[in-house]
Amino acid sequence: MQTNWAEENLQTIRTLMERSALYRRALAPIAIYAGVVGVLAAAIGVGFRLESARIFALLWLSAAVVAIAGAFLIVRRQALKADELFWSPPTRRVAQTMLPPLMAGLIVGVVLSSKGLVVLLPFLWAFFYGCALYSAGFFVPRGLKWLGWIYILLSGAVMVSLAFSELHVRLSQNWAHWLMGFFFGVLHLAYGAYLYLTENRKNVA
Repeated sequence: MQTNWAEENLQTIRTLMERSALYRRALAPIAIYAGVVGVLAAAIGVGFRLESARIFALLWLSAAVVAIAGAFLIVRRQALKADELFWSPPTRRVAQTMLPPLMAGLIVGVVLSSKGLVVLLPFLWAFFYGCALYSAGFFVPRGLKWLGWIYILLSGAVMVSLAFSELHVRLSQNWAHWLMGFFFGVLHLAYGAYLYLTENRKNVA
């Protein structure tokens, strides 16, 4: 029984490594889509001045649901196009590695929004999201691990600076939307553009 389990895991990891290039191409449209959702959500929050803690959390959790649903549809379409299973063992492995930090971010978001501490949410969500990307980076292209590090280091550095300054007192709820737009809009768009550009270079070579 244990031997079968080990063989199945080994086969799953081997499949993930073999499909690394395929997953890299799949990440580009997903990153662009998630970036567009992030920018639109930030524009809605800033434009309508949605500064209530509850509304802020509802807006961005809804944006996350829309982004995740869209990403699944993109992956499903690509799987059907390649005549492969959508919820395959490799896909499950990646999802399982990302789930704990994403769930931690969700729990922290619910707790802090109930306390009105919205200004801290962009950094904490970015930190947990970076951890999720770094975990998934062990099974997909290495660039995803670097993106995870960018999220972790940027959000971590700002949180440390906030802890030793009064900057968080001067940040308005409106700033939280700008920060979310940067972390979950601009960075996604930049990563998607990077994937497209480097992929085109490889194809030309």
